[in-house]
Order: sequence, then C-alpha cells, then structure tokens
Amino acid sequence: MILEAKNLSFSYQKSRTIFNNVSFRIDAGEILTILGTNGAGKSTLLNCIANMYKPDSGEILLNGKRMSDMDISDVAKLIGYVPQLNSPAYGYSVLEYVVMGRTPYIGAFSTPGAEDYQIANESIEKMDIMHLRDKPYTQISGGEQQQVQIARSLAQQTKIILLDEPTAHLDYGNQFRVVEMIRNLAKEGYSMIMTTHNPEHAFILTGKVAILNRDGMLCVGCAEDTLDAGTLSELYALSIKTKYDADAKRKICIVC
Repeated sequence: MILEAKNLSFSYQKSRTIFNNVSFRIDAGEILTILGTNGAGKSTLLNCIANMYKPDSGEILLNGKRMSDMDISDVAKLIGYVPQLNSPAYGYSVLEYVVMGRTPYIGAFSTPGAEDYQIANESIEKMDIMHLRDKPYTQISGGEQQQVQIARSLAQQTKIILLDEPTAHLDYGNQFRVVEMIRNLAKEGYSMIMTTHNPEHAFILTGKVAILNRDGMLCVGCAEDTLDAGTLSELYALSIKTKYDADAKRKICIVC
C-alpha cells in the first residue's frame, strides 16, 4: 500500500491558510512522524489524510487512485484513524468498542457477526490487552484507551494507521509503550503516520520525519538527517542541541 499526498493546501473559510503545497509519500512498513508547534496544523493535515476534511487543492492517492474518487467505506478499509481524545458517552465494553472497527464491512441495517467478533478478539489479543476486554472503555486509563483505539484500527483491517498525538496526556512509561507499539506495527507492514510534539519520538522511530512550520510548509526527510540542532532550534524557538547517546543507541535532544 502506498499513500501519496500531492500539493495539498487547506484553509478555514478561506481566511487563513493552514498549510500549502504539502507533498509526501509513505510506503508499506514505513513510519512518518509529523512535528510542528501548537496551531501549526498537524491535526488538520491528519484529518485531510483521514478523509475527514477536504483539501482546498491537491490530491491524496492510495495505490495511485484518487481518494476523492473512492467510496468512503473503501477508504475506511484502508485507513484507520486514532484521535487524540475520544470519550464515548456510553460505557461500551472494550470488545464492543473494538468491534466498531468492523463498521466498513457491515451493512447499514446489520449487526456484527461471529467473524467480526473473532477479528475484534484477535485485535485485542494482538495488542496484549485481553485482560481489558470486558471492562467499560470509559473506566480504563488513558494509555489503555490508546491501546484499545489501535486495536479498533487493527479490527478495521486497514493498511495505514493515523495517530494524532497518541502520547498526549500519557505518563512517561505509557508514552514509551505506545511508541514501541507503533514501531512494532510498522515492522508488520503497516504504514504509520503520527503527529507529536516530541522530536525524541522521531529519533526512536527512525523512518521519515515531516516538519510543518509556521508558514504552512512541510519539509520531509530522514529523521536522522533532517532533525539537526539548527532545524529544531528554529522550530521550537529554543537553543537545542542533538547528540548521539551510546546507551540509547540514537540521537537525543538537549535544551541548552
């Protein structure tokens, strides 16, 4: 599966351009980490890729086919979306919440069948959260909710998973576990696109990094080469250095 964004532009009510002329490509098994300051438009860009917002111009291609020409259910079979926060009003069990990922495969007036529940259970097991299966989704921790949301995307049997700041509101341990999950899913062939405020995540995940600057322009490259001291210092308006840490076996950021 190949996702390609070509010359995307988006503005709200034509009053302010959020991003302009954005282009990138991600193949099966690749990770794209999107960095940017608050209000830069990272979530908006992700919503366009998720087919939730319509760009003002440009196009998104899935295996060479324009996403705008595809049926919404067909897009949903290819792209899964994990939002930053999701608080259902009703206390669905984790299993019922995950089986909602089967919606693109279920008719409008049908209910999930045995196969749908089997796939949901397999997705829960894959995320190693079977102990949560019968608990209300609203009564588990933020880190557990992120795992459940990823399980729902797996039940959706997508090829591409979008995650909007998946480590927001999580403690340090759960942040690391979620990043590890993303890396492991990429190894299994999923294309992963994640927004984050933490440049360290890009170094941990390696792969590609995309920097959305205040002018709405996107710079894409290899994380190791693109994230240097000058780029990070300019992006975050701080004095930041990068250095290789032998214990971590990767680059780290240091605020001077």
